[in-house]
Amino acid sequence: MKALVTGGMGFLGHGICQRLVAQGDQVLSVSRGHYPELAAQGIEHHALDLSQGEKALLPMMESVDVVFHCAARAGISGKAESYLAPNTDGTQAVFSAALQARVGAMVHTSSPSVCFDGKDHRGVDELPLASRFLSAYSASKARAEKLLMRGLGADLPLTILRPHLIFGPGDPHLIPRLIKRAQKKKLISIKPRLEPMEVSLTYIDNAVDAHLAAAKTLLAKGSKAPCHGRAYFIAQTEPVDLWKWIKDLLQALDLPAPKRQVSARTAHLIGTLLETLWKTLPLAGEPPLTPFVAAQLSTSHSYNMARAQSDLGYSEKVALTEATARTVAFYLGG
Repeated sequence: MKALVTGGMGFLGHGICQRLVAQGDQVLSVSRGHYPELAAQGIEHHALDLSQGEKALLPMMESVDVVFHCAARAGISGKAESYLAPNTDGTQAVFSAALQARVGAMVHTSSPSVCFDGKDHRGVDELPLASRFLSAYSASKARAEKLLMRGLGADLPLTILRPHLIFGPGDPHLIPRLIKRAQKKKLISIKPRLEPMEVSLTYIDNAVDAHLAAAKTLLAKGSKAPCHGRAYFIAQTEPVDLWKWIKDLLQALDLPAPKRQVSARTAHLIGTLLETLWKTLPLAGEPPLTPFVAAQLSTSHSYNMARAQSDLGYSEKVALTEATARTVAFYLGG
């Protein structure tokens, strides 16, 4: 099989690339930067801004069987325009090029945040797109999903996956941020609006499995596949009480757990103030808290995997306990 992976040096994209190479597949990667380490792993890499359009991508799509579109700009703040080019225009370019090149299948990586409206969601397997978005990132990813649905047809079997909070060894986002704030004793918990707060996480290997399962099903059944034109949440089958899981994780890493707690309302007000300051002043990086993050850390968002298991042929190979233990071992240097 010949596969093209966008965002091949991202956490998920790199995991997919490595798995495909291990299976003996031919792998191409497209990312904005130059990554010679990909070539060293047997991956043909191309440095390209996806928003340049489908013409730049077409030559790379020749004889490709499946496209895994993982590339995106993630973030909790910033102007809407800065997300639209990579996340929406980039998706349009990848989709158009894959369609013109008659690629066999496309798996698009989205986010559960496209459905997040600030309310508690427990054990759901389907949700409509939110009517309003708490972050520019979420809005851009929702627009990408809409354009894919508008262009959907039998010529390009396509599935959208929404993995939630991917973690594991090598995670560059979730765990390092928790560790950094815990080390500085700046981690403050937020009291859930509804207790216990159920949150689904996704171990990196399982996220990769889900993407490969979707591709296999699409390539085997084409536009008649039950997953064609549908979106699926991807997560561990067992949700966690998020703040308890964080405290247990930090304890295992011999780091201090948060001792202070604020209400969801207070967190929202603080997040609003900080987001406003970052928008009006020349402050570096991202604000430590925004209304979006405050809402995410005080509400339940857990997902049922029955539909993904049935339609994609996906099965969870690494359970939550083992996934957490592997993650702890990695950050302890084991």
